[in-house]
Amino acid sequence: MHDLKKDLPASIVVFFVALPLCLGIALASGAPLFSGLIAGIIGGILVGVLSGSPLGVSGPAAGLAVVVLGAIETLGSFEAFLLAVVLGGLLQIALGVARAGVLGYFFPAAVIQGMLTGIGIIIILKQIPHALGYDTNPVGDMGYAEIDGGTVFSAFGEMLDYIHPGALLISLASLAILIAWSTPRITGHRWLGLVPGPVLAVFFAVACQLLFSGMSTFALSDDHLVSVPVASSLGEFASLFVSPDFSQIGNPIIWTVALTLAAVASIETLLSVEAVDRLDPQKRVTPTNRELVAQGVGNSVSGLIGGLPITQVIVRSSANVQAGARSKVSAISHGVLLLVCVATVPHWLNLIPLGVLAAVLLVTGYKLAKPALFKKMWAYGPEQFAPFIVTVAGVVFTDLLLGVGMGMTVALVILLQWSFRNSHFLHMEKGETAAHRPVLTMHLAEEVTFLNKGAIRKQLDEVPDNSILVIDQSNCVYLNHDVAEIIDDFARVAPERGIEVKQTEFTKQILRGPKWSSQSAA
Repeated sequence: MHDLKKDLPASIVVFFVALPLCLGIALASGAPLFSGLIAGIIGGILVGVLSGSPLGVSGPAAGLAVVVLGAIETLGSFEAFLLAVVLGGLLQIALGVARAGVLGYFFPAAVIQGMLTGIGIIIILKQIPHALGYDTNPVGDMGYAEIDGGTVFSAFGEMLDYIHPGALLISLASLAILIAWSTPRITGHRWLGLVPGPVLAVFFAVACQLLFSGMSTFALSDDHLVSVPVASSLGEFASLFVSPDFSQIGNPIIWTVALTLAAVASIETLLSVEAVDRLDPQKRVTPTNRELVAQGVGNSVSGLIGGLPITQVIVRSSANVQAGARSKVSAISHGVLLLVCVATVPHWLNLIPLGVLAAVLLVTGYKLAKPALFKKMWAYGPEQFAPFIVTVAGVVFTDLLLGVGMGMTVALVILLQWSFRNSHFLHMEKGETAAHRPVLTMHLAEEVTFLNKGAIRKQLDEVPDNSILVIDQSNCVYLNHDVAEIIDDFARVAPERGIEVKQTEFTKQILRGPKWSSQSAA
């Protein structure tokens, strides 16, 4: 019951964030607007029930918009694309059963933090035009390249010529409410603290919009408002649901699209899971295999009834965390709200100005990309800051997956550099025998992988002539075959330099590669 006091208000906030995003992503994908709402409803209710993520929110993803747009054009019909969504969902279920969710644990923390920060920056950049009333691109468009051919920054120059006074006033007033409602004076108040700031801002914005309707200067047009499809009858509402074209099951392009959707949706989901778990104040861990199965079921059902592909999404999940959610009841409740409101009062939803929703997202973006975070990552050193800042730049100037790939590449290069420096697996000790021959001892660590080849080869090359080298492998649990060959080759040619090589036996015979025999050369 205590969690409900946090989850239900948070679900309303997520509902207001998700509503325009579902519509905007559908528009950016070249799909029917209602398909985005279906994905949001299924992602909230069905995936929310099946998922083990306490704070993650699922729905249509901006990162898939380009993939969806291209797939619909390639396949020639939206119905054929829906079949690919169904099949992609089944493939995701198979990935979850095969325990592929473990891949999510291999993303470095610096890259995940960079992804969150980059998402925060792109949210801010994308929502500033909407806050000023320049609504040429859909709210769900989250890429650096605009769908009208421009870029995020070219839109900045254009929007200055199209500032709308009414939209600007609503956005500024909404921001003021959101900031005021986050202060201790309000949050600690007995009664005012019970009212979520975003909810109050939305009602205030709707009141302003109705008030402005009679003023020529401040009146908002339909472009400045939420645009939910309105059905005049139950039959017309039912017609908004579309079935897949199963006659295309033998089309190889369908399967190619399904594989693409399954791969991209799974990667985005695993990235979001890692990111949201980092944001969770209670530091709970989401079962990733279960999450893939839940997403797969959600995608199959969404495709069957005419919805877009679903992933766990960072923007809505971040808003959920920042709104104070405690459990997945919030995600499920936001899905129920979407279903009920879209089915019963869509004309009321169409009174909501985009400016207030832009204000909510601006606050969300700022919390993800606070300036203090850059200082904190810098303090961690170049090994953490480099992949972090490259990921941020990649997400902002390209897209989420490419940005994460860039950050992972930098993190891998740093890992290789550290491996070459040999600090993790190799330690040399010098001594001297009675015959005045220098004695060096090389201690191999428990895990010696192919990443250590370069450092070991370099260290062996630096062993002085006419010395004794003791290679201590008593602590080895795993010795890579490539490294073993390097050591064996050195032992064979060492006598030519007057080097005597002595090798200890393994005390732990747990090898994941070919076992090799120790040698000595005099």
